[in-house]
Amino acid sequence: MNPQDLVSKRVRDVPPSGIRKFFDIASEMKDCISLGVGEPDFDTPWNIREAAIYALESGRTHYTSNHGSTDLRREIQKYLDLRFGLKYDLNQVVVTVGASEALDLAFRAVMDPGDEVLVPSPSYVSYMPGVSFAGGTPVPMKLKESEAFRLTPQSVKNAVTPRTKAIVVPFPNNPTGAIMTREDYEKIAPLIIEHDLLVITDEVYCELTYGHEHCSIASLPGMQRRTIVINGFSKAFAMTGFRLGYAAGPKELIDAMVKIHQYSMLCASVFSQDAGVEALRYEYSHGFAQVKKMVAEYDRRRKLMYSSLNDMGLTCFEPLGAFYIFPNISRTGLDAETFCKRLLFEKKVAVVPGSAFGDGMENYIRCSYASSLENLKEALKRIKSFIEELK
Repeated sequence: MNPQDLVSKRVRDVPPSGIRKFFDIASEMKDCISLGVGEPDFDTPWNIREAAIYALESGRTHYTSNHGSTDLRREIQKYLDLRFGLKYDLNQVVVTVGASEALDLAFRAVMDPGDEVLVPSPSYVSYMPGVSFAGGTPVPMKLKESEAFRLTPQSVKNAVTPRTKAIVVPFPNNPTGAIMTREDYEKIAPLIIEHDLLVITDEVYCELTYGHEHCSIASLPGMQRRTIVINGFSKAFAMTGFRLGYAAGPKELIDAMVKIHQYSMLCASVFSQDAGVEALRYEYSHGFAQVKKMVAEYDRRRKLMYSSLNDMGLTCFEPLGAFYIFPNISRTGLDAETFCKRLLFEKKVAVVPGSAFGDGMENYIRCSYASSLENLKEALKRIKSFIEELK
């Protein structure tokens, strides 16, 4: 028996993550500066860590409801209502093991063989494999730099077919830093309604915007009843290791997601859920001061990266969300994979090839600015030296 023959064809056909490959090499390389993995470099605020510690000390180590703790779901209800005007009953919210599990549950809850899901390209590496693992067929919608990497009516029209069941809407976007405004959503919402599509919107970067307030597509007329809103605590609250996310949507869809969740994860860890309650309650009572402080620091780094990379000739549009920038490297004459490998081994700077985020992105690289200004300045110095040596 060959164990390789036992692996599902569906799994074999999905390539490994292009992000982790470069991160794993960089993690073993001395003096390497990694701009690869999208993780806040801030420590989780102390009050949130303290809430988790108190939960453990108080013996809060048992299961919660499959839906998640009532206290946390109430805080999520409040957050979605006050921030985005979205009103949900408690049974329309499920707490998950990170936003990634929420995405997986959403795909598995709605996919049947032959169903197609529209996925923007470029976008987060998990969307297309997630659809495939759930038995669906991912269909890329190419986003253009000339259109600020936003979804347009034409990009939807070009991809939709009679088999299309859902569309992924991931803004602010990883890897581009693009956002969608309410006006942008108003242009594509009629098409979504016309083709009777489900929307799976990943809003995990919604608090990380610069000069613009985040708009949820679910807040548009007629959209909430056909949208699963996915979010989490990792990015805005620097809580990646807590693995805490959630989904909100129509009860019938949330019930289906909970059914899968209760047979697999059962529930998110209770002390992480208690930490999430503290995160939301504290920020509301303090005007989201800690989040705003982190966003202000990201904004300083964003401006440095944008101006420096453009000065080098690696042109890029200005990112308005998340903590990524997506420069065009075509002037170097190298494809993204070669550029990233050489930069890593010759200058010890890790970035991610754009090809990891979708076909046709071979002229782009993704740089995360979730790193200290000192590290960013040194990394930019090394990137500039690398480009000059290519001439």
